[in-house]
Amino acid sequence: MTERISRRAFLVFAGGALVAPRVSWAAVEVPSLLDHILLGCNDLERGIAFVEERTGVRAAFGGVHPGRGTQNALLSLGERRYLEIIAPDPKQSGVQQFAVIAKLTEPRLIGWAAHPGDLDSFAKKLNGAGVVFKGPTPGSRKRPDGRMLNWKTLNLADDHGGLLPFFIEWSADSVHPSADAPKGCSLLRFEAATPDPDALAKQVALLGLDLPVVKGDKPQLRATFVGLKGQLTVTS
Repeated sequence: MTERISRRAFLVFAGGALVAPRVSWAAVEVPSLLDHILLGCNDLERGIAFVEERTGVRAAFGGVHPGRGTQNALLSLGERRYLEIIAPDPKQSGVQQFAVIAKLTEPRLIGWAAHPGDLDSFAKKLNGAGVVFKGPTPGSRKRPDGRMLNWKTLNLADDHGGLLPFFIEWSADSVHPSADAPKGCSLLRFEAATPDPDALAKQVALLGLDLPVVKGDKPQLRATFVGLKGQLTVTS
């Protein structure tokens, strides 16, 4: 049986939060600042088929990440959140941003992104709180229709083994990927499990996140989606 962090404990931790969570801990199922979830696989078509077989929704090709060795396919999870199926790009075999995905025998969660607002301001707050990070770093990719997407990301030096997100800010002239990605899926729950939920919850609150944290045998992200065919639960 999982052990949830109490609302009282969360409020104590959140006294020093960088961004005030918008939903009470007891009610949250999906982090309010969640931007997208990364589902890694060793082959993009295989990853697309894996999700489609279980949800009834087929993700659309999103493009490649030049210089990073990856390509992706996307499906919307509602307003300003989406699932990114990410796999190696065969045309960039000499580059590996996520070396782990080439070794995966089945699709698994490999991370997630949160949108805290203005990333430069967020970085200043992290500095003030003594949190070590890298960035903001610019990124971009070309959509299949030729339009460019531009963003900035910030990565924590310690992401608790991948349980904490990286942070993203999309440029004002970029269409958020959720806006025109295939629809039909929604995210029912997204949580992090860990043997030491108190320690993770403190860091989650410091970052202003409302990520549900539960006790588990090992560090693990868990996501449950619902689509036309039913539910799909995946883990890291």
